[in-house]
Amino acid sequence: MNPQTLLDPALDTPEMSEMSEMSDKDHDLALLQLGQRLQDGGYRFMTVTPLTHQRVNAREQNRTARSLRDVFGWSRPFETGLLDEVDLETLLGAGVLRAHAGMWVSDVRWSSLDDVLFVHSAFPTVAHDSVFFGPDTYRFAQAIEDHLRSSTHPIRTAVDIGCGSGVGAILIGRARRDASVLAVDINPTALRFTAVNASLAKTENVVAYHSDILAGTTGEFDLIVANPPYMKDSQERAYRHGGDQLGSELSVRILAQAIERLAPGGSVLLYTGAPSVDGVDLFLEQARKRVDRPDLAWSYREMDPDVFGEELETETYQEADRIAAVVLTVTRIQ
Repeated sequence: MNPQTLLDPALDTPEMSEMSEMSDKDHDLALLQLGQRLQDGGYRFMTVTPLTHQRVNAREQNRTARSLRDVFGWSRPFETGLLDEVDLETLLGAGVLRAHAGMWVSDVRWSSLDDVLFVHSAFPTVAHDSVFFGPDTYRFAQAIEDHLRSSTHPIRTAVDIGCGSGVGAILIGRARRDASVLAVDINPTALRFTAVNASLAKTENVVAYHSDILAGTTGEFDLIVANPPYMKDSQERAYRHGGDQLGSELSVRILAQAIERLAPGGSVLLYTGAPSVDGVDLFLEQARKRVDRPDLAWSYREMDPDVFGEELETETYQEADRIAAVVLTVTRIQ
């Protein structure tokens, strides 16, 4: 494993940078070892929506953890004795666990996707550098797997834009072992989690790399995938905020850059949210202007017609009819 540590030299002295890098490496090595133990022990956890997570944890019997799923899946506080003493000290020392109201709590979650585990941020995801994993991730994974099964175009190079926990890149890397796969993000925490997850999944052809969309990359790609933030978030948290047009802006910007970097026969697969106002799909309305070209073929489908319905109660979405989960696939005609 070679997790990338991204430090601003203008802010850190060499001594501070070296200490921070060592701390990050200890933390990430502890995560990898924890993930291996959980995987070997048959741990599984399907991550639910934040609202469901909140409702389930609010039940009286769920206030404290009784199992590893409670600790590393449901993000519940636990008492000394639930974990082996050596494991507890190691994870505390590495910063994976911390003290909480007289007990302990994990700063990460572990979620299952098929036979692989992925580390990501603990519930609730409130920090600006949070790394999200949830129902959208499972739908994104399904869309990628469907594409890989149906596509006959060879994949030599691929990139997962805004990789988060690295799910897109790792799925491609496992399915196409000969491909060179980039997992790019502007969030250093996401890149480190992706490196841990790629190592745990044994996808040596996946590399985590800092880039604002594709600005830090070169060349053309046979497959570009993205599951960007698509909500209009009042706090503008990076893992959730998709910008203007009720959160559609970032998805359109990714699309515009991605289609210009496709190799002949290559495809962009964009999983995102599409808000509708008075029956008009705001994302599709903008995307169509970029993909209605003679050198491109495209398809568009709704995977779920109604997600994050609770957002319609907020002032931001007071004019919206619904938010759909959609997949836009664009192929450059050879």
